[in-house]
Order: sequence, then C-alpha cells, then structure tokens
Amino acid sequence: MKVIDHIRQADRPLISFEIIPPLRGGNAKGLLQLIEDVMPYRPPYIDVTSHAAEVAYEETADGIRRKVKRKRPGTLGICALIQNKYNVDAVPHMLCYGFTKEETEDFMIELKFLGIDNVLAVRGDHNGPMKPRQSGRTHNEYAVDLVSQITDMNAGNYLEDDLLDATPSDFCIGVSGYPEKHFEAPNLAADIRRTKLKIDAGADYIVTQMFFDNAYFHRFVAECREAGIDVPIIPGLKILTLKSQLTSIPRNFKVEIPAALADEAAAAKPEHVMDIGVEWAKRQVEDLIANDVPAAHFYIMQSSTAACRLMDQLKLS
Repeated sequence: MKVIDHIRQADRPLISFEIIPPLRGGNAKGLLQLIEDVMPYRPPYIDVTSHAAEVAYEETADGIRRKVKRKRPGTLGICALIQNKYNVDAVPHMLCYGFTKEETEDFMIELKFLGIDNVLAVRGDHNGPMKPRQSGRTHNEYAVDLVSQITDMNAGNYLEDDLLDATPSDFCIGVSGYPEKHFEAPNLAADIRRTKLKIDAGADYIVTQMFFDNAYFHRFVAECREAGIDVPIIPGLKILTLKSQLTSIPRNFKVEIPAALADEAAAAKPEHVMDIGVEWAKRQVEDLIANDVPAAHFYIMQSSTAACRLMDQLKLS
C-alpha cells in the first residue's frame, strides 16, 4: 500500500521508523531484531536508507590503490524482507549522488517486480569521491530531477523509448523537507520554493529532517501551505540518547537542539540522557497530534531501545 493511502485510511496517529543497513559484510541479525522490536507498535511502513559507492585510496607496498565500494549495501534485500516476512510496506531511499539514471531505472524495475509501492527520492550527501560514471551514462543532479525520472516511469516513459511491453510503474514518491531550511539554502522561503518544485514534478508527500523544536515544524507547514504545497507533511523526529549527540547532531544534520533540552542532557548522568530524550520526544509527539498531524516518522537507524520506550509511554490506540 502507498504511504499516502496509509495516511488517508488511518484511524489513529501513525508512527513509522527509519533504519539503516548494516556495514558491508556485517551480520543482519541485529537489524532483524530491531525490526522485531518495533512490530508490536504496528508501523504502517519502514524506511530503509541507501548508500552510494564511494572511492577510497589505500597505500600498499605497490603504491596507491584505488577501491570502489558501498559501505552499506543491502537496501533492496532488506526492503524485500520487510514486505514479505513482516507484511509491512518498505520505503527504500533513492539517491542522486553515486547512481546513474540507468542504475536508478534498473533499481525501480526491481522494486516493481517485488511489489514495493513507495520510494523516498533524495539528493544524498556528497561525503567523498564517488565512483566515476561511464561514458554516455546520465545522472540526476537534484532530487527534483530524480522525482521527474520516477514520474516518467510511472507514466510508462523509460530511458530507452524503443522498449517493448514496457508497463508503467505506480510508485508513491516521498521527498524531504527542512523545517530549519536546508543548509545550502539562503533562506527558508527559497528552500520552500525548491520543495514545491519537487511536488510539482510529481512527489506525493514530504517527510521532514529531524527537529527538536516543534515551532520550526509548525512554521514550515504554514509556509508550505501558503506556497501552494498541499501534500501530506510528515514530521521526522530523533530521540536524543547520548551526550555526544549534543554536538554531533547539529554538526551533521544542521539542526538546532533547544537550550532546555541541551542543558538538561548536559547536566544529567550519562545513563539518564535517554530518559530525558524520550520525555522530550513524547511531548513533541503529543503536541503534533494535538495539532492534527496524522503521522510521525522516527529516525531510529540502528537501535530500537529509545523508540520502544517512547511508544510504550504514548500508548497510541
């Protein structure tokens, strides 16, 4: 089922989760346990992040060796497992960086074969040298370009226009939004204009970057609506669990941690930080639900402990 259909048909506030594949060569046992842990809370769908191949250079006895590898492969397999083993819709992330249009189309064809109805289209982070593109192969520069490619495939338009028996896909397309603006945008208004381009290109819903102050989300929604964006906007949330996140989250995700939360976590014993984070997230969710937000999305990545504590306290019917 599509994400937007889950939202339209819901008789309760929905909570979804986002996870990350294990490192290359790692064991999936921990990931399977994480999925098992959240199943009692009836997630309508689970997002699975994607990671592009990167170029690394290693010094050897024979000189510098160049290696191309994906640090976290497995998105497709994990999505297939989620849908077939747990009967929960999977939302694989699709990236611009590190993938050609041809690779993107092949990936979408495989998703179509697996009966996966949803994708989240993002540009992705440029964390290092990417694998070189072969001559004559194209790529999507921005998320709006990726959305356009998926929309074209939904209309039956593939990269090669001479394909026989090419049937349209029917993907529900999610895109990202930034309540505190994307760090590359000059201001929020300009960022929202970029967001509207993605909606106009065919995106069906928005899930936001994490935020810890709901005022940013409420402002973002109001300005999106004023700009003519009428698709569902799902708040993305992260539970603070470690003191180290007081610096790593703002540095890596370009978001603000409110002084009240930061001060309380900084003054607490390390073993109490998760309790503080869970209580803060609980108040966030309660406020969002009170303001008629139909769903919330939690970035849990590799640990379900904090999310399960929160869900037990929320007791959503």
